[in-house]
Parts: sequence; structure tokens; C-alpha cells
Amino acid sequence: MRFTRDSSSSTHLIRAYGGGELRINDDTYRETVMLSASVVLTLPSVRSMNDLLDFDASRILALDPELILLGTGQRQIFPAAAFRVQFLSAGIGFEVMDTGAACRTFNVLVAEQRRVVGLLMV
Repeated sequence: MRFTRDSSSSTHLIRAYGGGELRINDDTYRETVMLSASVVLTLPSVRSMNDLLDFDASRILALDPELILLGTGQRQIFPAAAFRVQFLSAGIGFEVMDTGAACRTFNVLVAEQRRVVGLLMV
């Protein structure tokens, strides 16, 4: 098998997830992260699904996503409909999955140059 060096340093990729942390490129995060191919923002005020009710969705919409992946920790938990509808009514895809699955899906979609935003809880 031939290996090549990953030269996409301007694109954020999730290198590891587990044990209450995310590794994005060479940085480690231990709190909720909002992530696109070009932006990483920590969201320390988002620790549970209830915190999403007070979250300003315009922060996600400002990244112009075509799809939003919500990673909800070790198991899949659906947020309140009021949170999801903000994106669905704008014609933006919205998927909920455990954070491990969201990390893998994010990397695939970024590699396909899709406009994806991950909201990932650890």
C-alpha cells in the first residue's frame, strides 16, 4: 500500500474522537465544537440538548452550510423540533447521530468538498 502525505492543512479534519475529546488536525478539544472545513469554534455553553434551545442558530447559518451534522455524544439523542426546524425550513439538511458517526461522516463530506457544518458534543 502506498501512503501520501496529507497536504490539506487548510482544511479541518477530525483525526480522533473518544475519551471526552476531539482531535481536529493537531489540536485537542474537550468541549462542544462547531466545525466546518475552514472554521473551528468551541461552544462551552453547549453541553446538552437543552442548551441548544438557547443557541443562536445564525452562528451556524453564517457558515453557509448545505448540511448540518449534530453529534450528540456517545449515543444518538434528537434535539427539540424547534431547533431542527430552523435549518429544515431554510432548505438545509440536518442529520443527528452519535458523535463518532458524525466525525466520520464530516470527514467524508469535507473530502467531497461539500459545505458541511458539524456541531459535535464530546
